[in-house]
Amino acid sequence: MARKAFCVGINDYPGDGSDLNGCVNDAKAWAKLLVEHYDFPSSNVKLATDAEAIKSRIIDGLKQLLAGAKSGDVLVFSNSSHGTYLADASGDEPSYDEALCPYDTQDNLIVDDELRELFSNLPKGVKLDVISDSCHSGTVTRAAISEIIPGMRTPDDRRVRFLNPALLGKAVLDNPWQARPKGKSKYPQSKMKELLLSGCTDREYSYDALIGGTYHGAMTYFALQAIRDANYKITYAQLHTRVNALLDHGGYPQHPQLEGNSKNKKAQIFA
Repeated sequence: MARKAFCVGINDYPGDGSDLNGCVNDAKAWAKLLVEHYDFPSSNVKLATDAEAIKSRIIDGLKQLLAGAKSGDVLVFSNSSHGTYLADASGDEPSYDEALCPYDTQDNLIVDDELRELFSNLPKGVKLDVISDSCHSGTVTRAAISEIIPGMRTPDDRRVRFLNPALLGKAVLDNPWQARPKGKSKYPQSKMKELLLSGCTDREYSYDALIGGTYHGAMTYFALQAIRDANYKITYAQLHTRVNALLDHGGYPQHPQLEGNSKNKKAQIFA
């Protein structure tokens, strides 16, 4: 039974005003957790950070993660970075594709459809856990000034992990509140082969902040705390409930989502 992971974290984006602080720490923390507490061989846990994490290398890393997977294998993909969306106003209702922002995000995005295609051929019995600490849509036109203008920071240096499509030369939805993520209706949770823990709802931001003396994604920081508090034995459903409570208590207005079939949600994490 193979146990493999691919952990991505991007703080240093080209251009001004879009850098983050906690994403590389997130990637290293997930990797350390898997090696030290869940029996993942260190040789099977790969990292891609900052300039290493261009789109082609992330896609190649995912293909290597999935290559040769067999029943009983446990695979983990964690991504901490900016997220964004690609607007589609051609249909009867405005909609969008969710996207991850690799290091070369000015030229390339990783759209959710690309990830679904990669994951669609996952062999039966292979467990794939995806941890995405970014935000893909968010309340695009309603961000507080202190959250989006460099130099106007909160005491915990809080930043949002979202790049407005306009900064990438892409179309912006007139009313993101009315838009719908395209993939949600096509791929119901009951048919998902992977399990996804995301940083927030599609109407919120995932935050990057100085917490407990270290920069992290807020979701990642409190997820790791919940796992430690449970002595590393906790189901995904329990983790989801606990991390939401910790974020609320910590004053972070984000609510992580757990998506996948009910059997996977009830399973022990990384087991």
